[in-house]
Amino acid sequence: MPYIYRIVESVGEGVADLKPGGHVLPVFTGECKECRHCKSEESNMCDLLRINTDQEIYPAAPLDKVCVPSCGISTGLGATLNVAKPKKGSSVAIFGLGAVGLAAAEGARITGASRIIGVDLNPKRFDEAKKFGVTEFVNPKDYDKPVQEMIAEMTDGGVDRSVECIGSINTMISAFECVHDGWGVAVLVGVPNKDDAFKTHPMNLLNERTLRGTFFGNYKPHSDLPSVVEKYMNNELELEKFITHEVPFSEINKAFEYMLQGDGL
Repeated sequence: MPYIYRIVESVGEGVADLKPGGHVLPVFTGECKECRHCKSEESNMCDLLRINTDQEIYPAAPLDKVCVPSCGISTGLGATLNVAKPKKGSSVAIFGLGAVGLAAAEGARITGASRIIGVDLNPKRFDEAKKFGVTEFVNPKDYDKPVQEMIAEMTDGGVDRSVECIGSINTMISAFECVHDGWGVAVLVGVPNKDDAFKTHPMNLLNERTLRGTFFGNYKPHSDLPSVVEKYMNNELELEKFITHEVPFSEINKAFEYMLQGDGL
C-alpha cells in the first residue's frame, strides 16, 4: 500500500498543535479529545471522524520509514498488541498475510508468541511472512476440511489468539472457531460485505471463547501513534520489512500492480 508523509509549511490562526517544519503523518481517523469515545480509555472511535487527522511525530524519526504506521500497519499491529494481547509463549493464528496481517504477525512476534500460524491462499507470501515471525503456514486449498479444524488439530484444541485480516465472512467464522475454548480470543480486523451475517453455534461463545472487533488497532491517533514510532526508534518494531518496493509517484500504478499480484506490501 502507498505511504504518505507531510512536512508542515504553514499553519492558520488557532492551530496550536502543529508548527511550520513539523513532521506529520496523515491518518484516516481523528481524535477530537472532546467526544465520549475520545474521553473513554476503552475506545478510539472519535465521533468527529475527520477532525485532527494529522499527527506530529518525533522530528528525528526518518519520514520514509515512520510513514508506514499511518494506516494498515498500526491497524494490524494494534489488533494484536492492544486487543488480542497474546502472552509470551502463546499460539496465534493470522488469517491473511498482506500488509495488515503481517503487521499483526509482527505484533505477535514482539509479544513473544512461540507459534504464529499464517493462513493464506497465496503460497508466494509464505517466505516473506517468515521475516515477521510466522512459524507455520496453512493454505486452505490444500485440505478437504475447514481450516479451523486443521488448526485445532495442529494446536491440541485451538490457538490462544487469532487475528482475521481478510474481511471474508467465512474466514471470520474460521478465525473465531479456531481459538481454544476457555480462553481463546479472536479479533476481527477485515471489513466484510455489508450484507454478510456472522453465524456460529452459540456453544462456541458459551464455552468461553471471546470475539472482538477493532478499528485502527484501538490506537487513538494523537495519543498513541507516537508510541508506535517510538517502538521503531527503539528497534522493537522493524518497519523496514514492510517496504518491499519504492517507485516514484509518477509510476504509482506499478505499486498497485505489485499489490494486486501479491508481490508487494
